[in-house]
Order: sequence, then C-alpha cells, then structure tokens
Amino acid sequence: MSKRHNTTLKELALALNLSISTVSRALNDHPDINEKTKENVKKLARQMNYSPNLFARSFRSQKTNIIGVIVPNISHYFTSTILKGILEEAEIQGYRVIISESNNSEAKQTEMLNTMTQFGVDGILMSLARKTSKVDDVLRTLSRAPIVLFDKVSQKIPCTQVVINEEEAAFNAVEHLIELGKERIAIIKETENSYNSEKRYAGYLRALEHHGIRIREKIILSTEDISLIHGRRLTNILLSMKKRPDAIFAITDDAAIGAIKALNKFKIKIPEEIAVVGFSNSASSKIIQPELTTVDQPGDKIGRTAVKYLIDEIDSPSNNIVTKTVEIKTTLVVRDSSLRA
Repeated sequence: MSKRHNTTLKELALALNLSISTVSRALNDHPDINEKTKENVKKLARQMNYSPNLFARSFRSQKTNIIGVIVPNISHYFTSTILKGILEEAEIQGYRVIISESNNSEAKQTEMLNTMTQFGVDGILMSLARKTSKVDDVLRTLSRAPIVLFDKVSQKIPCTQVVINEEEAAFNAVEHLIELGKERIAIIKETENSYNSEKRYAGYLRALEHHGIRIREKIILSTEDISLIHGRRLTNILLSMKKRPDAIFAITDDAAIGAIKALNKFKIKIPEEIAVVGFSNSASSKIIQPELTTVDQPGDKIGRTAVKYLIDEIDSPSNNIVTKTVEIKTTLVVRDSSLRA
C-alpha cells in the first residue's frame, strides 16, 4: 500500500543537484536565477507534486499573506454579499482568506480569535456576535494583529470600522413614508442594544421629530430575534390595536417580509392602508408581493473597503493601532410596498 508523502525542497534540490536556496528562488521567480533553471525546477516540482509549506515560509518572512474573517452567520444574505467582496478584493491584493462563523456566540468568537492568532494570520476582519458584551479578548488580539470591524461593530474597540450610514438610511426610509402622508409609523427593531438596531432606531426617531410627528410608544415594538416569524407576530399585535399604524418600518427585510405576510393574510391593502419598508435589499425583497421597499446596503463595497483598509494597516511600517470610522453610503430602493398610487 502506497503512503502519503509531502515532497520537500531538499528532495527537489538533491534530484537536480542544486542548492536548496537556488531551488527556492527558482520557484519564486527570483531574477538572479536563469530561465532554464527555473523551468527545470518548476517542471520537476509538478512531477513530484511539490506544494510549498506556507507556515515554513511565513516563519522566515514573518508574513503569511492570509486574512482571517469572523462573521456571526455565513448564511445571512447581507453577510454573503460582504464575503464575496472580501474574497474578490483579497485575491486581487494577493491574500488568501480563512472564514469562520461565530454563530452569534461570544465564546465561539473568542475561540476563533485565538485560532486566527495561532494560525499567524496577518490581520482579521470581523463582524461582532450579537451579544458581545466583553471586548477584552478582541483588544488582546488587536494588540498583536490589525483588526478591522465591519457591519456589527463596537465603540469600545479602538480600530478601523467599516459601516453603512445606519442612522441616515433609517431617517431617509421613514421620511419617505412621511412624504406619502403616513403619520402613525410603527417600527420593528431588536430588543438587544446592538449597534445596528440602535442607530436605525435613532434615525426613525429623528425623522419623526424633524417632521413634527408625535412619537407613539405603543407602536414601537422590539424582538430579540429580528426574523420573518417575529415580524409577522409583531405585525399581528399592531393589527389588533384599536388605532392601527398606517406604515411599518422594520429594521431588517426578514421582519418586513413577515409584516407583509401578516397584512396579506388579513387582506390589508399595501401601501394604501399600511405601507411597509425594510432594510437590506435581500433577494427575498423582490419575490414577496407586493415587492418590498428597502434600504440597499452595498455589501460587496463594504467587503472590498474593509480588505483595503486592513491591508494598509498590515503594510504600515509604523504598526500603530488606527482608530477611524469609514461610512459607506446607502440608497433607498422604492418598490410597490410604499409606492404612491
């Protein structure tokens, strides 16, 4: 029975009667090595199925050209668009990417940070787990390697943070509803004090105050799981009220789609009786009937921007910890759920 075997530089060098350093430089296209030698070395490397040991190389160069990425949920639509941007930009910049999922667990997040550090990644891109309360582990990692946060961030962590203009985006969404003549505008948000939810809620409140509309506490509803199921459940609560809202702003598309399903069940006319606006511009927003008005978050751009800032910090000779917020603009995509007749 044949055994597995990893060909080494030493074996290539012995077979070609060359020094190990010459073989290494030939494989890396060093200008001091002539083209014929490079060709012979690469040909034998292919024949002997040679693959370079990245960890050995990084030990010598003190650099792996690997970026670690930690996200709460890989399957989330918005996260997948960010990851696409990260992967494409990293490849352009000559970096490999290791992606891991915290499943919104702070303990798992800490474990992933330790694993990334042990792997010797050059830097880490991270979207924080929803219930992140302690940031000590993140700060310890930040003292050893650059970290850039995106989407789910925290003001307690002094690093570069790439976010969308959450508050302004929510303000514009609610103002759009007000311009349609809506005054009893409900909001479905998170119970948790997450960065995203609080910023969107602040935009909602600012829009109402700016237009002189009274804030009605009864139609401000929260849920820990901001999902389709709970969007539907909370909308049922709104419909049971003596004075129903005339519009619903949900801080996620999932919750907004849940709202539309509840309204459709009771044959509520959308948007004439109750208009609905979501947040994310997910694929589902164009499938639901009526199609959902929503805030478009440019996930691809967020991912690419985060990679660029991280690599700038990796390559910085000063090695200083950078603290800045990079804000990506959003747009409101108006569809039938709030389209003026």
